[in-house]
Amino acid sequence: MTVHVCPAAPRWARPAFWAVLALAAVLYTWALGNNGYANDYYAAAVLSGTQSWKAFFFGALDAGSFITVDKPPMALWVMGLSARIFGFGTWSMLLPQAVAGVASVAAVHSAVRRSLPGTTGHAAGLVAALVMTLTPITVAINRDNNPDTVLVLLLVLAGWFCLEAVRDGRTRTLVVSAVLVGLAFTTKMLQAYLVVPAFALVYLAMAPGAVLRRLGRLLAAGAALVASSGWWMLVVDLWPAADRPYIGGSTDNSVWDLVIGYNGLGRIFGGGGGRDGGGGGFGGESGAGRLFNDVMAGQISWLLPFAVLALVCGLVLVTRRSRPGGTPAPSGAPEPSGELAPATRDELSGARAALWLWGGWLAVHYVVFSFSRGTFHPYYSTAMAPAVAALTGVGGALMWRAHRESRAWMWALPVGVVATGAWAFTVLRRTPEFVPWLAWAVAGVSAVAAAGLVAARIGRRVRLRIAAVALAAGLVAGLAGPTAYALTPLGSAVNGTNPTAGPAGSGGSGGMRGPGAMPGGTREGFPGGAFPGGTRQGGGAGARGSMRDGPGGTVSERMIGYLTANRNGATWLVAVGSAQSASSIILSTGLPVIAMGGFTGSDPAMTVDRLKGLVSSGRLTYVMPGGGRGGPGGGGPGGGGGSEVSEWVRANCAVVAPSEYGGQGSGQSLYRCG
Repeated sequence: MTVHVCPAAPRWARPAFWAVLALAAVLYTWALGNNGYANDYYAAAVLSGTQSWKAFFFGALDAGSFITVDKPPMALWVMGLSARIFGFGTWSMLLPQAVAGVASVAAVHSAVRRSLPGTTGHAAGLVAALVMTLTPITVAINRDNNPDTVLVLLLVLAGWFCLEAVRDGRTRTLVVSAVLVGLAFTTKMLQAYLVVPAFALVYLAMAPGAVLRRLGRLLAAGAALVASSGWWMLVVDLWPAADRPYIGGSTDNSVWDLVIGYNGLGRIFGGGGGRDGGGGGFGGESGAGRLFNDVMAGQISWLLPFAVLALVCGLVLVTRRSRPGGTPAPSGAPEPSGELAPATRDELSGARAALWLWGGWLAVHYVVFSFSRGTFHPYYSTAMAPAVAALTGVGGALMWRAHRESRAWMWALPVGVVATGAWAFTVLRRTPEFVPWLAWAVAGVSAVAAAGLVAARIGRRVRLRIAAVALAAGLVAGLAGPTAYALTPLGSAVNGTNPTAGPAGSGGSGGMRGPGAMPGGTREGFPGGAFPGGTRQGGGAGARGSMRDGPGGTVSERMIGYLTANRNGATWLVAVGSAQSASSIILSTGLPVIAMGGFTGSDPAMTVDRLKGLVSSGRLTYVMPGGGRGGPGGGGPGGGGGSEVSEWVRANCAVVAPSEYGGQGSGQSLYRCG
C-alpha cells in the first residue's frame, strides 16, 4: 500500500479559498430580503410544513394536506426545518438555499484540488470555485427557493465521494456517493440520475481491484441508490390514499406516475406527462444550439467552449504524459524537443478520473437539456455549473503546465483564451445597452492575454512572469462577462418562478423581467400575476402587491377578509382552481387553502364525491371553481378538478353576493356550499 504525504498548501491557498467563499456568500445573500417569498408555490408549502408535520413529510401545498407540490420534498424539508426553528420568513426560508450554494462552491474546490498534486491542485481548485461562484444562473437560483440549489449540492458531494472511491477503492465511499444521488432524487427526481452514467463508468474503468470486484461494489452502490431514492415514494404510495394528500402533478395519485410522467418522460418528450411542453418553453426551442441562444447564453454558456477544449486537451495530456510502469522523470531532466516531461501514474490518475467524471456529467446534461421537448427553465442549467467549473480548473491547469513545458502545446491556452473572449463578446453585444464598454474591453484584454502567452513561449526559455500575467489577464477577461450578469439579481427581487440573471432583453430577469415574466404581469404562463397583499416576517417585493377579483381565480383582499371572518371552524378557508391562487392566499393568511387542480389546474385531485365529503363534514364551505389551465389529467374546462366539479358547485351551492365582501360582481364567482 502506497502512503501519500500531502505537501503543505502554499501560503496564498487558504486565504484565497476563504475569499472566494466570502464572495459567494455575498452574492447569494445580498439584499436577500428583497426577494420576499420568491416562488409562492414552494413558499406556501414551506409555511404549511411549519404548521403540520403531515404536510411537512408529504410536501403538501396546504397545511390541511389536500395536495402535494409537484416535486419530492427534500428541499422543502431543508427550508421547512429552518422555518420551524427561526420562524417562517424570507431569511429563514432562503438563507439555507444560499448556504447550500456556498457549500457547493466549497465541495467543487475540494474535488478539483484533490485531483491534481501540490500547488497545481490548489490553483485549479481556486479557479473552479471562482467559476462556480460567478456562474450567473447559479447566483440567481441560490437566491430563490426552487429545489435546484439543494439538488446541485447533493450531486457535487456525490461526485466528490465517487472520485474518492476511485482513489481508495472502498465500497463504503462509493455507497455514500450513491446515497447522495438518491437524496438528490428525493429532491428533483430523475434529473438527479443524469450523473449516474458518468459515475458508474469512471468507477468501473478506473477504480482499483479486479473487474469482478468493481462490478460487485457497483451492485452494492446500485442497491443503496435504489433504497435511498425509493424509500419516500414507497412510503407515500403504500399510504392509504384517503389518508394522505393527492400527489400533485400525477394523473393517478401515485408518486410513480409523477416520476415517469410529469417529472420524467414528459420533460424529455413534451406533451403527455409534462403538460407544459411543446418543444420550446422558457429556455427556447430545443436543439443543439439551445444553450447558446438569446435566453440561455448569458446564464451558463460563457465558459462552455473553454470547458470542452480543456476536457479534450486534458485527456490527451494525461494519456501522453504517463510513463510506462509509473517511473518518474529524472529530477531536473531537460525538456525533450517538442515533447512533454513524463509524469508518474499516481500523479495523473486523479486528473484522468476527474476529467472523465466531470466531462461525462457535462455531456449528458448538455444532450438532455438541449434536446428535451418538455418544459425547460433556464435555471435547470445550474446543474451544469459544477462540471463547467471543474473542467475549467482541472483542464486549464493541465494546459498551463503543458504550455510551460512544451513548445508543441504553446497554442492550446491562447486558443482557449481567444475563443472564450470571442464568445463573451458575442453574448455581450446581444444587449449593447448593458455595460456597453464591457464587450470591447473583454475582446481587447483577451487578445492581449493570448498574445502574451504566445510571446512568453517563443524561444527556448519560458518567460514565466510574462506568461503568468497573461494567464491572469485571460482569466479576468473570461470571467468579466459572467460577473456582470451575476451581479444583476442583487439589485431587485428575483423572479421566483423563473429566476434568471442578466439584463432585460438578454433572457435574464433584470430583477423581475425575463422569459418567466409574461406581458401584463402574468407568471409562468398563467393568467393573473397578482401577489397577495402584505408580507410575513420580512417578505419583500416578491410577496407584495394587491390581489384583485378576476380571471384565473385571483382573490381580492376584501374577499379574503370575508372568508376569514366566516370560516366557522372549517379546515380549509376556500377551494380554488389552481395552486397559483391557493399559494397566494396561504401566504397572505397563513390558513389552509385547497388547490383543486394542483400547479397547473389540470390535476384530477378533486372529484365530485370528494368535494361532497368535504362539504358534508364541515371541513370546506367556500369554493371558487375554475382558474386552471385545463388540459390532460382531468382539469378540463374550468380547471380545478374538471367541469363535473364546477357543474356540481353551480347546481348545489349558493353564489355569495359580491356585496357581502365588497366586490364589484366581476371575475370569478364565490360559492357557499353546505
